[in-house]
Amino acid sequence: MIDATKTGMNDVIGRPISDLPRLDPKSDPKRRAAGNVARKDVVRRITNQVIFYSLLIGAWALLAKLRVWPPYLFPPPWNVAEALWAGLMDHTFLIGIGVTMKRMLVGYSLSVVLGMILGLGVASNRFLEETLGPLLVSLQSLPSICWVPLAILWFGLTEKAILFVVLMGCILSVTIAMEDGRRQMPKIYTLAGRNLGASGFRLFWHVMLPASLPYIISGLKQGWAFGWRSLIQAEMIFLTVGLGQLLMMGRDLNDMSQVIAVMIMIIALGYLVNRLVFRTMERALQSRWGLTPTS
Repeated sequence: MIDATKTGMNDVIGRPISDLPRLDPKSDPKRRAAGNVARKDVVRRITNQVIFYSLLIGAWALLAKLRVWPPYLFPPPWNVAEALWAGLMDHTFLIGIGVTMKRMLVGYSLSVVLGMILGLGVASNRFLEETLGPLLVSLQSLPSICWVPLAILWFGLTEKAILFVVLMGCILSVTIAMEDGRRQMPKIYTLAGRNLGASGFRLFWHVMLPASLPYIISGLKQGWAFGWRSLIQAEMIFLTVGLGQLLMMGRDLNDMSQVIAVMIMIIALGYLVNRLVFRTMERALQSRWGLTPTS
């Protein structure tokens, strides 16, 4: 028998949990070291980005000062900044951003739902896999701009035509990603789920979908990029309110400062969506599955 009085167990037994000593994560030297390394990495990355973009803007300003090209073809950075500020102040750019993002969200949401259903069907049915599967891969190589004439003939110069172009730009990437995720998933996952009583939608929701998430997120990211480009191209041709229409307006007015300002906004919006949405999803997936990003 162990003597509790000698081991000090009497000091612990009977005490409420709230009174028991707790480990402070900050007192762990390994955690502190990992936190310091992470902070240094963030500082290093921000410093590199500041240096890079400062040099890029400096080279841009230098070329503008040297007048390698006429100012109306190659405006300096400060002219583009003035055009960007003016467009934001009179709400022209804000309206264009709002309309374009609304179209993108509607078309992208439809493509995600339809693409996941179609991809799951192709991966689960041998007939569809042998017939529709190769066609989907071939259609993905078709530039999104090729769908514009078809959309105009089917829907006219309407909002539905633009949404159709966005849908066709996104859905193929999502479908193929869902198909690959379903096919690459180990069969033992499905067997285990069925042995535990899951079937139908429950089997898909609790087993197939989580196991396919790495492929699906990659497809969602690629689908967004394709759909975003398709939308801007469609707006440029349809000449409706949006960022694409602002690009064409700048071209028609021979205002290169506005053209570059709109291009910067398109790039910035794509960057923000990638960082705030897809990078967050990837980090959550890595944390959930215990994955470590490659360096």
